[in-house]
Amino acid sequence: MESDLDWHSAHALLAWQVELGVTEAMCDAPVNRYEAAAEMVAAQASVAAVAATARPQTDDPVAEAQRAAQSARTLDELAAAMTAYDHCELKKGARNLVFCDGTPGARVMIIGEAPGRDEDQQGRPFVGKAGQLLDRMFAAIGIGRDRTGDAALYITNVLPWRPPQNRDPKPDEIAMMQPFLQRHVELAAPDILVVVGNVSCQAVLGKRGITRLRGQWDKAYDRPVLPMVHPAYLLRTPTAKHEAWADLLELQARLKDTPKGKGR
Repeated sequence: MESDLDWHSAHALLAWQVELGVTEAMCDAPVNRYEAAAEMVAAQASVAAVAATARPQTDDPVAEAQRAAQSARTLDELAAAMTAYDHCELKKGARNLVFCDGTPGARVMIIGEAPGRDEDQQGRPFVGKAGQLLDRMFAAIGIGRDRTGDAALYITNVLPWRPPQNRDPKPDEIAMMQPFLQRHVELAAPDILVVVGNVSCQAVLGKRGITRLRGQWDKAYDRPVLPMVHPAYLLRTPTAKHEAWADLLELQARLKDTPKGKGR
């Protein structure tokens, strides 16, 4: 049925009805909303099924990480394997892979949690305020990332990519990067591991509660492990610095009592 209304008149009438609060046009025949909803659900399920069929099947991310990590024969190859690993969503939002700093082969290897803003920008672990405090702490017992020989220090993180807004890493993120971390320790071959913060303790020792665990020797990756509080915690809680100093002295004594290459 044709209407005598021109376009402008029809548009004016429609605008008037909208102003009155009309939200839906009526059809000549009734619409069964229950059937329409069911049809929509069926269509969505069909689209999802087609998408699932078209999506390439991938292996378990942890298993793939294990294969990639074990195939690396050098630290450079391990860094390349981590760069090529695409299952961790953190990689998409990060500027740089934060792999390591210091001297490979150092007797002490520090394992931090994850990069922050400064680390993400520079591609090096522990370069912000917490990292500067970390350097001063270890310099007090005669070791550092810029030194060589027995005074050398090697540093890495559980995660090589910065989490958004510096949030804590998720369990699945830690799990998929653990094979790379273990291989990193094997290739760097330190005598002693120092894990700083709860995330590092969780990844390396399977334990949390760093204020309770700190200063107590443990073992992982066939090496002695000393948990310590994160330097960022010390910046927030200066009263805990005396405990951190006690842990550093404990590390210094362990290094003196253990011949090089015998930490394991």
